[in-house]
Amino acid sequence: MRGAKARATMTDKAFGILLAGGLARRMGGGDKGLKTIGGTSILSRIIATMAPQCAGLIVNANGEAHRLADLGFPIVPDDVPGFAGPLAGILAGLDWIAAYHADCAYAVSIPTDTPFLPDNLVMRLQEARMHEGADIACATSGGATHPVIALWPVALRHDLRHALVDEDIRKIDRFTQRSKMAYADWPVAPYDPFFNANEPQDIEEAERILANPQSVIASEAKQSRQKLR
Repeated sequence: MRGAKARATMTDKAFGILLAGGLARRMGGGDKGLKTIGGTSILSRIIATMAPQCAGLIVNANGEAHRLADLGFPIVPDDVPGFAGPLAGILAGLDWIAAYHADCAYAVSIPTDTPFLPDNLVMRLQEARMHEGADIACATSGGATHPVIALWPVALRHDLRHALVDEDIRKIDRFTQRSKMAYADWPVAPYDPFFNANEPQDIEEAERILANPQSVIASEAKQSRQKLR
């Protein structure tokens, strides 16, 4: 990775990029983040958890921006055509942060289908990155890596644009393998904090977690799906 390292301290807050740019085919279309759990949208839950941890938040979303206007955050669409996946959303977020918050050296990417994120996510990712002297820090849990939940240097955006536009790289793992990585791990008991609601039955499972968070209820099938994403 060329010139993407930046200095940061544990007191520095990263800017949050909430990734809502997917097509949600497995959920039947629409925005997964607007699905409700316990009467509150997943996006609202994510915002409540991430806002205190971040210098600010933006939402990466494509299509009609007005559907998310009530959130009160900037809506930033991909500028790489063809729904190029989460890397395109991360790039859009990094470019926006560089343009409007040039003093912010890092960003944390978050998918908008994860209702139970930990309230120490950014701190733990920063700790891991600094301890390893790494470029990027990524979350893991229960033996699964969650590449879309990661801490990124804003200066990486130039390499990322080259990879997306000139090399047609779409998979996060394929791109990040060029960088020095660090990993922060979380336990999956009583539930996986990176549980993601991809399908309608996942909403039912999330309701059960919310109703009884001290019970380990995540199914083996769900954990297997998370390892593959």
